[in-house]
Amino acid sequence: MSESLAARSVRTVWHPCTQMKLHEAQLPIAIARASGPWLHDVDGKRYLDGISSWWVNLFGHGHPHIKAALTDQLEHLDHVMLAGFTHAPVVELSERLAALTGLGHAFYGSDGASATEIALKMSAHYWRNRGRPTKCRFVGLAGGYHGETVGALAVTDVPLFREAYAPLVRLAATVSSPDARGAKAAETSIDVARRCVASLEAWLITYAQDTAALIVEPLVQCAAGMAMYDAEYLRVARQLCDRHEVHLIVDEIATGFGRTGTMFAHQQAGIRPDFICLSKGLTGGTLPLSTVLTTDDVYEAFYDDEVARGFLHSHSYTGNPLACRAALATLEIFERLDVLTANVRLARDLDKALAPLSAHPRVRDARHLGMIWAWDVETALPDFARRYHRHAMAHGVLLRPIGRTLYAMPPYVLDAKAVQWLAQGALAALEATLAEERTAA
Repeated sequence: MSESLAARSVRTVWHPCTQMKLHEAQLPIAIARASGPWLHDVDGKRYLDGISSWWVNLFGHGHPHIKAALTDQLEHLDHVMLAGFTHAPVVELSERLAALTGLGHAFYGSDGASATEIALKMSAHYWRNRGRPTKCRFVGLAGGYHGETVGALAVTDVPLFREAYAPLVRLAATVSSPDARGAKAAETSIDVARRCVASLEAWLITYAQDTAALIVEPLVQCAAGMAMYDAEYLRVARQLCDRHEVHLIVDEIATGFGRTGTMFAHQQAGIRPDFICLSKGLTGGTLPLSTVLTTDDVYEAFYDDEVARGFLHSHSYTGNPLACRAALATLEIFERLDVLTANVRLARDLDKALAPLSAHPRVRDARHLGMIWAWDVETALPDFARRYHRHAMAHGVLLRPIGRTLYAMPPYVLDAKAVQWLAQGALAALEATLAEERTAA
């Protein structure tokens, strides 16, 4: 018998965010094809993609409009270097993103972590070009996640990811997270936001002269267990950054493109940041692409006769035409189908279907924003996430808890049957996991 695809993968592929030894007991699932919200494995079983394949897929796998755009682009231009050259997809995408955000200068990368690094470098270099080179520190929120490359780890406050690389990382400072789960007696989420933003103010009063930027995930800190917070924090943070001459970087890599109910999460606070980092849903989940959008003021600080004052960051596939064309097709779908309005109805249906899970006696802090749902599970299982994921897959649903936080972030294309499939599978997997806990006790 020939070796299975999964076994060959374990032998030759080093899988991301994975302790490979765990695959001795459970092989990865080999996926043969995907359509809409469904993944189909090599044995013919299907799984509802309840986390949008790590939060990237917006309109289902193999969307015909995106596929047609990519096919057409392949007939004309697959790639050209962006240094000294340009092309229609990158120009048109930059124009569209500027119209959506009010930030008219787009610099392209390959993924979320590279977008973070670009924004950090731009901010520090801006202050250097403005004659203030000591403004090179950064501050972020406790529990923040902005990527796992060495530069991005500097502003990622997740010990599991960065402890092994501590000697390589120049750690940023952190201030209190406005996570609404931290509410004290009688506090509302806006109270928490105001209390926590006071700690940011105190920090800036002391260290602003050396600080280049504050970086935040707007409204939802995803890797921190889907920590959700009130937009008041962003409103006041913008005022403080202005007052203390510190840039505001919003990491919309996971929260952008409708995930929180608006096109971009920071728009719910009515603010304009100095930098916006985008990736994940940017291409609808088809190709890797990221971008950093910034202001005229930042751009002009680099515009000079001296080459060294320019932003000399690059990678070979910067602004790849195929990826940019996929992003354009994604934005066209938003416009043609009025996706944000349709998502309000879909979220209402999902909320109703997920109500039994939210009301489960072992669930704490059930929460929902836009197209993101999260539940903290009261469990003594140290490997709850791994066990739950296994049971969810057995019930035909792709869900991967973060620690003891179960969450769903599905594509925007679920029909009534898929909604029920997701809700029923999520609840059944929880019951199966808790049954294992009782057996182990």
